[in-house]
Amino acid sequence: MQDFGDELRRLRDRHRQAEAYLRVDALRARLPQLEAESSRPDLWDQPERARAVTSELAVVTDDLALFDRLDADISDAETLNQLAVEEGDASEEGEIARLVAAIAERFDDLELRSLFTGEFDERDAVCQIKSGEGGTDSQDWAEMLLRMYRRWAERRGFEMEVTALSEGAEAGYSSVDFLLKGRRAYGWMRSEHGVHRLVRISPFNNEGKRQTAFTAVDVAPFFAEVSEQVDIEEKDLRVDTYRSSGAGGQHVNVTDSAVRITHLPTGIVTSCQNERSQHQNKERAMQMLAAKLLNLERKRLADEIAGIKGEQQKVGFGSQIRSYVMQPYQMVKDQRTRHETPNIDAVLGGDLDPFMESWLRWSRASGEAAPQQGSASVAAPPAAGRDS
Repeated sequence: MQDFGDELRRLRDRHRQAEAYLRVDALRARLPQLEAESSRPDLWDQPERARAVTSELAVVTDDLALFDRLDADISDAETLNQLAVEEGDASEEGEIARLVAAIAERFDDLELRSLFTGEFDERDAVCQIKSGEGGTDSQDWAEMLLRMYRRWAERRGFEMEVTALSEGAEAGYSSVDFLLKGRRAYGWMRSEHGVHRLVRISPFNNEGKRQTAFTAVDVAPFFAEVSEQVDIEEKDLRVDTYRSSGAGGQHVNVTDSAVRITHLPTGIVTSCQNERSQHQNKERAMQMLAAKLLNLERKRLADEIAGIKGEQQKVGFGSQIRSYVMQPYQMVKDQRTRHETPNIDAVLGGDLDPFMESWLRWSRASGEAAPQQGSASVAAPPAAGRDS
């Protein structure tokens, strides 16, 4: 009869570690507060606050239930192993081995959570994809990236809401703004912040030569209440209304109520065109502006602390965080973590978790925090770049 005592002791150690990174004591203290607040009869008089409370309550309840369930499962396996060893009953070996493997696998998934250490990692994400060097190829690349993130979001059970898009002159998009909704959406998407490079035989090049295109992905945490983290004065805003130019249908509603907001002191522009009314579009655009202003302020403070001048990085050669090569060979390679795969079709189909997890581990090991604090420049694209 095999004794699984050593394996079970290792699981107990992992459970004690989970108590620390899940902050179980703090969660147990927070739970009754949230339960009391969620039961208030006037809670839904403030819908945004109500959603925040109920969302946090669900998260706290789920984490505590998972922690307690793991404790119970380990105890069951320990009891079964002890009885089998005492009675010399080898018939239970298969069942105990299955329990130990299943619990270990759940810990593997749980320990990934310990990598989400950023202040806003639990939040939804405000994202923008904007074409850079590469002309039409860059705009087509922006559409390919949107499709990639949409498929990845579907795999994770996240909701993607495209709030504004600007179509390219010939194909694709010059820019796309979207919200990604789900637990740790921002924590996951932080790894995507930066410039993405595509190398392929261009379908828009009559000479059939390889073309290099660059597109920037900007990611910021989302705040439902604009005043939650940043104050925005009306005198600093220019608000324009226009008719949406998108495709309508599942992407945006084609109406006259689209809103574009320009923050005059910084030049930051946000827009929304998929809500039912002008008021709703303005509210969502303000939420996205708040997220970008907060990111800009965090970047400025980080630059001051580091004693450097924050410089915007162009969306072109030498600035990429990840390269996607389709010809003459196939390879996706992250320039920061060195993680790579030849299966570019899988990556473009939404298989991004290995790259994101690799970045999270690299980020923790290196103390890298720039993607959480800064934002990539998405200035107007220069002339097309060629890689022949």
